[in-house]
Amino acid sequence: MEITIITPTYNRGENLKKLYESLLNQTNKKFKWLIVDDGSTDNTENIINYFIKQEKLHLKYIKKKNAGKHTALNLGIKQIDTELTFIVDSDDWLTEDAVETILNYHNKYKTKDNLCGYSFLRKFSNEQINGKILKKNEIIDDYINIRINGKDTNSDKAEVWKTKCLKEYYFPEFENEKFLGEDVVWIQLALKYKMVFINQAIYISEYLEDGLTNNRRKNNIKSPNGCYYRAKISINICKKRKVNFKYFIKCLLQYQIYGKFAKKNLKQTFKECEFKIWFIILFPISFILYKKWKHDYIKYEKKTLR
Repeated sequence: MEITIITPTYNRGENLKKLYESLLNQTNKKFKWLIVDDGSTDNTENIINYFIKQEKLHLKYIKKKNAGKHTALNLGIKQIDTELTFIVDSDDWLTEDAVETILNYHNKYKTKDNLCGYSFLRKFSNEQINGKILKKNEIIDDYINIRINGKDTNSDKAEVWKTKCLKEYYFPEFENEKFLGEDVVWIQLALKYKMVFINQAIYISEYLEDGLTNNRRKNNIKSPNGCYYRAKISINICKKRKVNFKYFIKCLLQYQIYGKFAKKNLKQTFKECEFKIWFIILFPISFILYKKWKHDYIKYEKKTLR
């Protein structure tokens, strides 16, 4: 088998059923399914044990202490032995030809040097595409040029990675923090590797009200050290590569704002910043945004405690 589908999950037992059915319906069954349970307290374990007893898929189940999706991915990726890794969230599902499509493209490009994977499209259940469709199919380029400079970072794609490349950059883990944007790894891979960007949707998603995507800022504030680190890495990317101006400004603002949430020393954050003039220019804006985000977060926390 050439591909492992890895699914990190937390309290999504019922949602897993839809993904399971979509995997049973795959036109190509040459894949492994690895589920990493990030400490679920619902019926997730019982449901997965039922899947295992059915013996219809090559399925491995790991359960760990709750520490966040990125830690579940780290644990799972360390154990993957297939050439390709496909991260599929527990509340999403795949088109019937997803695995077949991935392997067809992989067979076409597997001998090409300097590739870390393939980027396919996602769509919603109403068939609407998530994000932009490229003007040309099968573009070979990197994440920075296509997603960042293409101004398509707010959407999600279906990325299939070469496992050996993923194992070069594990997600950083910070004590008591359970959220980290996955692009902290994707942008580092882009400095070294390219991908094949393919205009075909193989992944279907619906954002749940309590999901990570719909609660990104609140999760960021709860995990400020990880977000500060991500912003710092992004600024480093801006130094090494030409990026669009909006992304550059956003990175610097997040660097300052999450530095405040993480209680970083201001003199130190300034000293470590590669763009000191812009740091000074943006400081008043970042201070205002910090105050607003903090107010909104406190208001949200009080509301959830009622």
